[in-house]
Amino acid sequence: MTNRVAGKIAIVTGASRGVGRADAALLAAEGATVIMTDINAEAGEQAAQEIGGPVRFVKQDVSDEAGWQSLVEMVEKEFGRLDILVNNAAILQLADVKNESLDGWRRVQSINSESIFLSIKYALPLMEKSGGGSIVNMSSSAALVGMPHFAAYSASKAAVRGLTQSVAVYCQKAGNKVRCNTIHPDGIATPMAMEIAEKTPVIDEEKAKVAASYMCTAEDVAQTVLFLASDESKHINGAAITLDNSATVTPPYL
Repeated sequence: MTNRVAGKIAIVTGASRGVGRADAALLAAEGATVIMTDINAEAGEQAAQEIGGPVRFVKQDVSDEAGWQSLVEMVEKEFGRLDILVNNAAILQLADVKNESLDGWRRVQSINSESIFLSIKYALPLMEKSGGGSIVNMSSSAALVGMPHFAAYSASKAAVRGLTQSVAVYCQKAGNKVRCNTIHPDGIATPMAMEIAEKTPVIDEEKAKVAASYMCTAEDVAQTVLFLASDESKHINGAAITLDNSATVTPPYL
């Protein structure tokens, strides 16, 4: 099947590398016009050039409210619609609850969860005017199980899940044909994950092999994003889709 999102207009945040870049590339390959955003302008511009086709890069700090307003206004002015919103931008911060600072906590929440509130607040009216669409929010297995080394991150991703459910029900009750779902990967083989792995307390080789068995690739996530963005998933709303090879349903003693 090709052109699964032909003619659709999409925003993908955190698109300069990793999952966001893979999402943007696959959506564009399947027919969407993609507005890629990231705070790293140099890397974002390079990614857009390398992907080619119907993509455009816009520098964005996802935690900035005015930036969301101007981005959505630009999309409406230039394209007249918005069909797909992929909230991918996030930071992963290593700290347990005793060692996390209040400033660190607030930074993670502003980028990982408040940004998604802002994106939906300002993008939803345009999606409603467009006749419907799909919002895909990147959450994590950390929203579903306890991860002691990532206290702020886990809380932020749980907030994403809670907001997604609220938005999904709101949209269903409003009859606006907008759907909102979360994706919950466990580990993903991306540069951000590798950077954090270097700072994480060392575990033994056997445990490392077990952890690796639950990891997916950025392309695995992109395929799921594509499905949720397409009309193939038109009756999926409010779902939490795990990409973890059973990690969140496996007792730790097995």
